[in-house]
Amino acid sequence: MKQVLIAGISGAIGGALAKRILKQDSEVSLIGLCRDPSSVVLGEAPDGRVTLIPWDAVEHGGAGALRERLKQALSEESGLDTVIYAAGILHGAGMTPEKRLEDLDAQAFAHAFAVNATGFAMLVQAISPWLLHRRCKRIVAISAKVGSITDNGFGGWYAYRSSKAALNMLVRNLSIELPRKYRPLACVAVHPGTTLSPLSKPFTRSLAQLQVHEPGETAENILRVTEGLTENENGTFLSWDGSAIPW
Repeated sequence: MKQVLIAGISGAIGGALAKRILKQDSEVSLIGLCRDPSSVVLGEAPDGRVTLIPWDAVEHGGAGALRERLKQALSEESGLDTVIYAAGILHGAGMTPEKRLEDLDAQAFAHAFAVNATGFAMLVQAISPWLLHRRCKRIVAISAKVGSITDNGFGGWYAYRSSKAALNMLVRNLSIELPRKYRPLACVAVHPGTTLSPLSKPFTRSLAQLQVHEPGETAENILRVTEGLTENENGTFLSWDGSAIPW
């Protein structure tokens, strides 16, 4: 991975991914997207190998505004080798996982879809000029097992489940279209596993019954899956251990 872009680099998983990538490959160049670049802490100075660009998954500028910002940081000839969409939201101000139909809120639904799904589609549209090179491209959307329709046996979490299912469909759609122009390429959805983060913090009691990873462990798992991707995995939904998850 020589040119890597991480959307959501200020989050627990995005930040852990950035740190691990920079540590394991001294030749990698990293572009990080997030709402507030000043909030990103990557530890030791990365010797100018990191470029942070302000970007909000819900902004109305669409792909065009982001593309113009990227042009200032990276020539199209350089290309991108790996793109990881690590932006996501489960809860926030006026937004909590729904347990019943009565809990549904249209505004919260729209926000969840904007961050968890639409932002990914707009990102891929924006970075498409950087996918024209001949090296193998890897596009990874950090999804969630609860977005699997087949695996849903408990219900609830309407906005989160639905928006992650939409993200999965976007991955599937893109995996069909992108290879027509950008081969070789693998576009996949990856379940990161339950990770200790601000997203999971309100559910500490429930986490005691699950296998939980530190952000660094999650990053290591995701990168292991990412680095092993070939065209054969294009269009798949994978768990953090590389196993397939039903759509």
